[in-house]
Amino acid sequence: MSVLVANNLAKYFGGQDVFSGLSFQISRGDRIALVGTNGVGKTTLLRILAGLEMPTAGTVSVARGVRIGYLSQHPETSDTRTLWDDMLTVFEDLRAQQAELHRLEQDMADPQRRETAMKRYASLLTQFELAGGYTYEERIQRVLMGLGFGRNDWNKPLSNLSGGQLTRAQLGRLLLANPDLLLLDEPTNHLDLAATEWLENYLAQWPASLLVVAHDRYFLDKVANRVWELGFGQLDQYTGNYTAYVRQRAERIARRESEYEAQQKHIARTEEFIRRYQAGQRSREARGRQKRLEQMQRVERPQRAKTMALRLETRRRAGDNVLRLSGLVVGYDKPLFSCPDLLLSRGERVALLGPNGCGKTTFLKTILGEVPPLKGKVTLGANVLVGYFAQGHEDLHPERTILSELLEVKNLSIGEARHLLGHFLFSGDEVFKPIFALSGGERGRVALAKLAVLGANFLLLDEPTNHLDIPSQEVLEEVLKGFSGTILFVSHDRYFINGIATQVWLIEDNRLTAYEGDYSAFLERRTASVETQTGATERCTPRTRVSSAKGIERKEIVTRRKRITELESEILALEERLNALSEMLSAASAARDVDSLRELGMTYQAVEAELARRLEEWSIEETGSD
Repeated sequence: MSVLVANNLAKYFGGQDVFSGLSFQISRGDRIALVGTNGVGKTTLLRILAGLEMPTAGTVSVARGVRIGYLSQHPETSDTRTLWDDMLTVFEDLRAQQAELHRLEQDMADPQRRETAMKRYASLLTQFELAGGYTYEERIQRVLMGLGFGRNDWNKPLSNLSGGQLTRAQLGRLLLANPDLLLLDEPTNHLDLAATEWLENYLAQWPASLLVVAHDRYFLDKVANRVWELGFGQLDQYTGNYTAYVRQRAERIARRESEYEAQQKHIARTEEFIRRYQAGQRSREARGRQKRLEQMQRVERPQRAKTMALRLETRRRAGDNVLRLSGLVVGYDKPLFSCPDLLLSRGERVALLGPNGCGKTTFLKTILGEVPPLKGKVTLGANVLVGYFAQGHEDLHPERTILSELLEVKNLSIGEARHLLGHFLFSGDEVFKPIFALSGGERGRVALAKLAVLGANFLLLDEPTNHLDIPSQEVLEEVLKGFSGTILFVSHDRYFINGIATQVWLIEDNRLTAYEGDYSAFLERRTASVETQTGATERCTPRTRVSSAKGIERKEIVTRRKRITELESEILALEERLNALSEMLSAASAARDVDSLRELGMTYQAVEAELARRLEEWSIEETGSD
C-alpha cells in the first residue's frame, strides 16, 4: 500500500532546472536512502514531500490519514519550554486521558457516580494502556539518552540548546511521534558514534516508512532497503542497501556505456554506408537506412557527476618522530582527559574517537598551541609543518572571497589559483563568491584547497567529511590513503575511519588510550569482553603501559562497568514486571474489577518510578558524571 505518490514533479529556481519529471511512490515499510551530490535538490525534494515547498509542476498525493514527520538540517526556536516538556507535547492526548482517569478514580469513590464512572474508567483505561500510557515517560528517557542527552540536559530550555542539540531534540520528538512517513535530512550530522549506532538500530526496526538523506555510508547500509539516486534532474531507483546500490549502479553504468558504444558503432557504420551508396545503385537501400537512423531511439551516454581532483602533497620531510605527548592533561578550567606518554611516528594515520564533549577538538587545539595543556607538554618533531582543518571552518574569513582566501596561504598567480580551485569544483565567477555565501560542503572544499596549497606534512583534521557528499568523501579517502605525511583526524564516518586509520585513539572515562589497527580491528577487540572495553586485556593491549599510579583509576572504571551491567539486568527485570502488570491491568479492566484496577495501577506506578530511578543511575554511571 502506497503512503505517498508523486507524479511528474519538477522544480525550477529562476532559469535553472533542479529536477523534472520525477514520478515515484513510497510504500508502507519502505526505508529509502536518497543519495546524490550536493546541490542536486535532495533537501528541496524532501521539503516538497513534507508540504513545506510547492513544486513548480507535478503533484504529490498523500494517503488519507498518513502523518508525515520532517527533520530539517537547521531547526530554529526561541521556545522556553524545557527539553523534557517538549518531548511531552507528543503525548498530549495520553496525558489528557491520564488526567481523566485520575478524575474518574475520584468519582468511583462516590456511590452515586460509581457505576457510570466505572464503565467509563474501564473503557478509557484499555485505550490508555494500548496507546502506551504507562510507558511513554520511559520511551522519552530511552530516546533522549540514545541521542546523547544526559539527564542534566532534560530541564534545559530549548532556547538555550546549541544548533546540534536542537537538531537532536527535533529528531527525538519525531521518533516519539511515530509518523507514518519519516523524512530525515542529515540526521547523523550532530551525533557521535554511540548515538549514530543507537539511531541506526532504532530505524532498522522502524515499522513505518522512511526517506532519509545522509552521507554516512555505514548508516545507510544498516537502515535502507531501497536507494534513490537523484542527479542530472532525474531519479534512479535501486533495491537493497547502500552496498547493493553501489554494485548495481556500477553494473548499470557499465551496461549503459556498452549499449551506447555499440549503438555509436552501428550509427557510424550506417552513416558510412549512406555516404557511399546514396547516389548509386543501392540508393534506395541507403534512403531506407537513413530513415531508420532518423527514427532510432538514441541511447544517451551515462552522465558522471564532477568530483574533486584533490591532491595533498608535501615536499617537506618530517623526522621519524612527529608528535610526543608527555604527562599531558587536556582541558580549560578543569581537566577533560589525561593522556599516557605517546609517540606518533611519521606516516601513521590516527583516528581520534570519543563521545561529544569529551575534548577531541580541544586536544587538536592543544597540539596546535592554541589551548595550553593543564599539565605535561606537547612536542612536535623536527621539520614538522602542521595543517589544520577546523570542523566549523573557523579559519575561513567570512568576508573574503574563495580566491582571496586561497591566496592568503601562498603567493600564487591568479591563473594558478583559479586553475587549482577548478580542481575543487569552483569555476568561472564562482571564485569571487564570499565565504559567508557558501554552503557547508563548499566551505569544506575551500578548506581542503588551502591544505593542498600549504604542503603540510602533519594534518590535523576535525570532521573533514562533514557536509561533503559521498563522491567527495571517497576522493578525500583515497587521497589521504596515499598521503606521505602523518594524519591525526576526528571523524564519526565509520567507512572513512576504517579506510584510513592505522591506529585508533579513544577518549573514554576521562582518559585517552591508543590502539593499533583499523576501526574493524578496534571494534573486534573492544567488544570481545567487558575487560577489553577498559583496554586492559592481553588481546587489546594499549600501545603504552599504564603506570601503577593509574591502577586505582582502572579499578574504578571496572567497578563502574560492573555496576552498569548490574543496572542493565535490573532494568530488564523491571521492564518485564511492567509488561506482566500491563497484562493484569487488561484482565482487570475486562472484568471491571475496580479494586484490582486501583491496586494494580498503584503497583504499576511504583514499579515505573523504580525503573525511572534505575534508568537515571544507569545514565549517570554511563556518562561517568558522578
